[in-house]
Amino acid sequence: MTGPNTVPMPAGPGQGRPLGAPQQSDPQGVAHVLNPDTIAHANELVSRIRACFSRGLIGQQQLRESLIVTLMAGGHILIESAPGLAKTTAARLLASSVSGSFSRIQCTPDLMPADLVGTQVFDFATQRMTTQIGPVHANIVLLDEINRSSPKTQSAMLEAMAEGATTIGGESIPLPSPFMVIATQNPIDEEGTYTLPEAQMDRFMMKTVMTYPTPEQEGRMLDMLTRRRTDQPDYSHSPETTISLRDLEFLRDTVRHVHVAGAIMKYVVDLVSTTRGSGPRPIQGLGNIVRLGASPRASIALVRVAQAQALLNRRDYVVPEDVKDFATDVLRHRVLLTFEAQADDITSDEVIDRVIKAVPVP
Repeated sequence: MTGPNTVPMPAGPGQGRPLGAPQQSDPQGVAHVLNPDTIAHANELVSRIRACFSRGLIGQQQLRESLIVTLMAGGHILIESAPGLAKTTAARLLASSVSGSFSRIQCTPDLMPADLVGTQVFDFATQRMTTQIGPVHANIVLLDEINRSSPKTQSAMLEAMAEGATTIGGESIPLPSPFMVIATQNPIDEEGTYTLPEAQMDRFMMKTVMTYPTPEQEGRMLDMLTRRRTDQPDYSHSPETTISLRDLEFLRDTVRHVHVAGAIMKYVVDLVSTTRGSGPRPIQGLGNIVRLGASPRASIALVRVAQAQALLNRRDYVVPEDVKDFATDVLRHRVLLTFEAQADDITSDEVIDRVIKAVPVP
């Protein structure tokens, strides 16, 4: 499989191009666009992933698209929902659809960092210390109820997410590539939980909130379960219906080649800076609601997610709608509210909606 082909843009004044389309005046040199065949092949690969989901999960299209976009953009995702909404099933389906290794880690207060990353044990046969890697060394890692693990264990996971490697006995061991963390937390049960620190929350590219299925979707789910006569999903798929890890690397590389115009970058910066109380049109009284706005890492996440969304929309350039599609998921866990705002039942999603409406669209 070859990587995405690039061709130089033809000379011209650039009249009539949609906003965000590549222009010839590129400060880094000649602008490039993706080959149409490359875009078509990328979407064919994504169609296989969606098909794998449809065979094991009814509904939850928003979760499916959030997982796919985060995977393509090379990030990690935090899922918040009540129990029983198929978070684990979705994570395993994603891993099986890309032919990747999968680990599920049930987080508990007594979970130690060594239980995640691995440890060194003494081998009496060789009289030497040997390294045993932990379950975090997988392509797709599900951290179930991450807020139940202690801060010490959370910090070990932070290193893995940030550095792409773990440290065992003073030795840095790289994680498999590609690597993605899917963490879940239950917003209802707070007993025996530890609040995730802002630094770790910021490492998640997106935070998505799952809702209950519709009665029609729940009925289809029951029908599927009765027809297959088991409650356990079938995660085995034929090679023709899945993609390979090499295909996934191709998708990620193609996403990075999607063009982002200067006007789109400014729009992203304006959105993020507005959450901090500045921006082109500051929101009056925002300081009484928001105690901490989004970091520059949010700007990076917005651009990467927008590039993936543009590719899924069969474009080689980003438009403002690509940014807005997942702006709430990217920003909701990065916009921290004051105690007064929480007492008034104001949510971060409401604040982000105000920000999106306030910032002028280029």
